[in-house]
Amino acid sequence: MSVNVWQNWARNVRAHPVRVEHPSSTGAVAALVTQAASAGLRVKAVGAGHSFTPIAATDGLLLRLDRMSTVLWHDPATGRVRVQAGISLHELNPQLLALGLALPNLGDVDPQSVAGAISTGTHGTGGRLHGIAAAVAGLQIVTGSGDVVEVDEEHPWFGAARVGLGALGILTEVTLQCVPAFLLHAREEPAALSDVMAQLPDLVEQNDHMELYWFPHTDKALLKRNNRVPDGTARQPLSRTRRLLDDELASNVGFEALNRAGRLRPSLIPRINGLAASTLGAREYTDHSHEVFVSPRRVRFRESEFAVPREALPDVVSELTRWFDARHETISFPLEVRFTAADDIWLSTGHERDNAYVAVHQYHRTDPTAYFAAAQEIFTAHEGRPHWAKLHTLDAGHLRGLYPRFDDFLAVRDEADPARTFTNPYLERVLGR
Repeated sequence: MSVNVWQNWARNVRAHPVRVEHPSSTGAVAALVTQAASAGLRVKAVGAGHSFTPIAATDGLLLRLDRMSTVLWHDPATGRVRVQAGISLHELNPQLLALGLALPNLGDVDPQSVAGAISTGTHGTGGRLHGIAAAVAGLQIVTGSGDVVEVDEEHPWFGAARVGLGALGILTEVTLQCVPAFLLHAREEPAALSDVMAQLPDLVEQNDHMELYWFPHTDKALLKRNNRVPDGTARQPLSRTRRLLDDELASNVGFEALNRAGRLRPSLIPRINGLAASTLGAREYTDHSHEVFVSPRRVRFRESEFAVPREALPDVVSELTRWFDARHETISFPLEVRFTAADDIWLSTGHERDNAYVAVHQYHRTDPTAYFAAAQEIFTAHEGRPHWAKLHTLDAGHLRGLYPRFDDFLAVRDEADPARTFTNPYLERVLGR
């Protein structure tokens, strides 16, 4: 019996692989995959374990890519950067800055590996922008036979491999199309949800990056707008004191305490949410893009997130409001709402559709099942596509209808991994075989 235990960041997924390895090169990965396949072992790779689904879980060989964390080369003429796929965004962003480069868009946390972020469709926000996978210009994949395949824009697997769910093979190297490093001016302020929804089209169109955090059982929200500034603008970051007070003491230490209190007295949660939203202060600052995009998230939670057509968002918000007003449950965590533009990646939630993303969260000590099921019912009624790394119960029968290239993806999977060396129960559910 395996003595190895792996669990994800949220601590809702545990696995017992029979073997754990830390390869440091593509050759080492290929050799390990070949050995495992010969022994009949399934293989999965894991980075930070920041997925809430068991997408990376295995009872076979677990490859931890933490030693594959090198920037291999960059081309100053094109802005392309080649990295080992296990490098975390937290490690990569300052190294890109040192090269005078940045990723065009990022999510709001950065512990994920590059492989994990692109494979599950990490997206960030920006009405005219795309998720991180859209910056991928090439990938190196170790297939189920142990072969190393280079996939670029001309390769027939390119549409599938950029958001591959870990189903096609192990990503070992990635080429990213970066942009010149840029500063963002951040403007954050409390707002009434009803006012934000009334102005929504203009807010999305007139800002490079816009998102909001809505406090359940209230009409209160935190509105965030991040916009590029002209070249030559001076950097004006938050002071160390302000960052400590806002991002550490209030958003993490204080928020943890409020969630613990709400768990003991759920009836107090609506009042707690109102109080928490009322204490939010407005702030503005200008900093390197990744310093603005990324926030520390130390309070553990579970998350479900769906992409819905952008025009469906007002109806989704109205239906969620009715559910909160009915007090089926009291919910302490804010909902997060973000936006991206359509892309051409086959299993991207943004495939051929401008989206709004609505993420629902629950404190990790509270069972999220009923809340997430109710939210999923609302999302799916509006053609919602679930984030591949976040909790949902949909299967291939439903998902095939949401993705026009679903069967094309399966055909690439049949080529890359006909013996299903990289499968697990989650992939069997969402891909069907």
